[in-house]
Amino acid sequence: MPEIGNVKEQVTELFRKHHVEVPQDRKDLFNAFIRDNNTVAAIQAISELENLLMANWKQQDRIATIKGQSVRITNASVGKQYEAKLDFEQLGWTDLAQWKFEGLEETGLTFEEEQKLISGKPALSGEVPLRFLFKLEGQAEDEPFNEKVITLTINPDPKSLWKNLVSDKDDPYWKEDDITVFEPLGDKYILASSKRGRSHANEGSFREDDFAFKSLENGWSIVAVSDGAGSARFSRKGSDIACRSIVQYFTEEDAVKSLQEFDQILAQLKAKAAPDSPGKLNHFVYNTLGKAALTVHKKLEDFASKARHSLKELSCTLIFTLFKKYESGYAFLSFGVGDCPIAVLNKDLSEVKLLNWIDVGEFGGGTRFITMPEIFRNEKFATRFSFKEIEDFSCLMLMSDGIYDPKFVVEANLEDVTKWKEFLEDLNGRNDSGVKVELDPGNKDIVQQFSAWMDFWSTGNHDDRTLAIVF
Repeated sequence: MPEIGNVKEQVTELFRKHHVEVPQDRKDLFNAFIRDNNTVAAIQAISELENLLMANWKQQDRIATIKGQSVRITNASVGKQYEAKLDFEQLGWTDLAQWKFEGLEETGLTFEEEQKLISGKPALSGEVPLRFLFKLEGQAEDEPFNEKVITLTINPDPKSLWKNLVSDKDDPYWKEDDITVFEPLGDKYILASSKRGRSHANEGSFREDDFAFKSLENGWSIVAVSDGAGSARFSRKGSDIACRSIVQYFTEEDAVKSLQEFDQILAQLKAKAAPDSPGKLNHFVYNTLGKAALTVHKKLEDFASKARHSLKELSCTLIFTLFKKYESGYAFLSFGVGDCPIAVLNKDLSEVKLLNWIDVGEFGGGTRFITMPEIFRNEKFATRFSFKEIEDFSCLMLMSDGIYDPKFVVEANLEDVTKWKEFLEDLNGRNDSGVKVELDPGNKDIVQQFSAWMDFWSTGNHDDRTLAIVF
């Protein structure tokens, strides 16, 4: 029961609101009135109703505050694992008794009520209104949940924004947009893929990169990769000619005899039978590979003349490696012009050897092409050739900058064996998409796996991609 003082105070306030004055001669009556049980009960009822009214108001005010509160949660992306935790303390939601989300399943996400965690892989993009349902402490069980809309931004899969328009098959220089092959090569195997870049696919233009390889009759094998210049009108044909021509060159009689001469020079070098063997070896590498590279240049020059194109319109890089197994190990003869690296990793992956240097840095990031006559007159021409011997190797790799740029970023990383190990781990499935390539000759799915891996996403890197792996 309320105290008499409180009753008197409330009745006095009630009389004031109703303009009721109690004269002096009615004071005793007033005192008796406020002590009357009916009056006390009425005042108690009024107090309880006021308290209930205020509680209802505070509850509704609090609900409105939460509904109007700005809540930002981390943006999600289609197909990528997502997690966002609602921090109730930071949001000031410590007075919530029950909570849940509805409609999340449509987005591919779920909500863990105890952990207050939204997680999953979003399946759709856009500004998604999430329905957050809650009850405050003190709300009755049979009361409906209050609803607050929290907007989640789900970014689209960047890949979906790119078109994949087929190239014109009626073009005289058309070639397949994507090609992936797996074949024996010498005593090893080769897995090679060349894919049209997204920037070309988006416009329906052509794949500019190319590759070629062959097991030669004399025990040698050759692998070549060429990157057609994006600014050159017919570079797709240039890269095709460059790769086919270098392989063709080493199948011809003169080249076969020349490589047989190499066997003799190497044998003399091993036996230390001739003091001038190292000089002969360097001379052989320079003459043989130099003649091969110049032959490719001439082939491109002849084609340009007959087709009435400028040689510049066929601009393309060229890298190639010949390798052969001897009793002492593998010999590698290599040449490179442009920004495409060649590397070989030893058997236990403890060392990487670069078989060429790439045309970056000194030329301010600009590359050089096999179509440039000045390449053959430059004083650095002799340094474009290399001879290396390795007891055994795990992988020989030739790649265009469409692989090198996103996976190695800078030239210095090419000399770091840990970066190559990371690259192999990437191939083995350690990547954002979890796409794995099992480098095993018995793997029946190796072509499909490699083709899928070559479609990896790298922001800002949408050039043609070519990668040849000998293992």
